[in-house]
Amino acid sequence: MRRGSSCCFLFCCLALVASFSSSVAMAETGEGAASVPKEDAAVHIVYTERPEDDEPEAYHVRTLASVLGSEEAAKEALIYSYKAAASGFSAKLTPQQVAEISKQPGVLQVVPSRTLHLHKGPGKLHL
Repeated sequence: MRRGSSCCFLFCCLALVASFSSSVAMAETGEGAASVPKEDAAVHIVYTERPEDDEPEAYHVRTLASVLGSEEAAKEALIYSYKAAASGFSAKLTPQQVAEISKQPGVLQVVPSRTLHLHKGPGKLHL
């Protein structure tokens, strides 16, 4: 029984890493670009409490809109909305916006997004 739960935990962790890396890839290609100055903004992952009575993406947009000033700006800045393994979203934010959103109710943590390279192709697999 213990082996099954550890395999499930490992699978969930891998799914979470894959979903984070896809949001970073979208940010690097310009998809979901925010209307903030590019030289100052960076992609951040905002972890939030799970909304009880609300659709997660609507909750994430409202949380982001409270800092950016409008739902339209929030929808532009939103890169990805996490709903399964974690509750939160990724968005391009300036340092000032990071400080502001960190103080919002329901926001647990704001961390810069990082790209982790697991391997560099077939040569690393020693095939």
